[in-house]
Amino acid sequence: MAGLDKDTPHPTALTVHTQSRVLEVGFDNGRTWRLPFELLRVYSPSAEVKGHGPGQETLQTGKRGVGIAAVEPVGNYAILIRFDDGHDTGIYTWDLLYRLGDDQDALWADYLKRLEAAGANRDTPMAGPGGHGCGHHH
Repeated sequence: MAGLDKDTPHPTALTVHTQSRVLEVGFDNGRTWRLPFELLRVYSPSAEVKGHGPGQETLQTGKRGVGIAAVEPVGNYAILIRFDDGHDTGIYTWDLLYRLGDDQDALWADYLKRLEAAGANRDTPMAGPGGHGCGHHH
């Protein structure tokens, strides 16, 4: 498995808190993080968000209120998160979830900086049909 070695912490608990919009992830090394749905959505590992190379990321805006419709296991190394805005191609590996938890303050700051640079904010709906310009329709 790419990116997975025996040292990668594994989640022992995953709890979706729909009211507070956080995914609580407890790892077997004792760390627990509460990852806001918005952060998960904005940093989705899918091609749609990441683009097909560095610098091609699509800035996700207006995701403050996004919800999680379902979380599905992918093998024993990842989860697929289905968001209620129709986005369902993000596969979150354990090490990605761990990194999102570990770095979430820096990731938030970076995201807010990118929003500001784009003249957008967390409530601005995405521009364009379907919200991204990748040409993939699901």
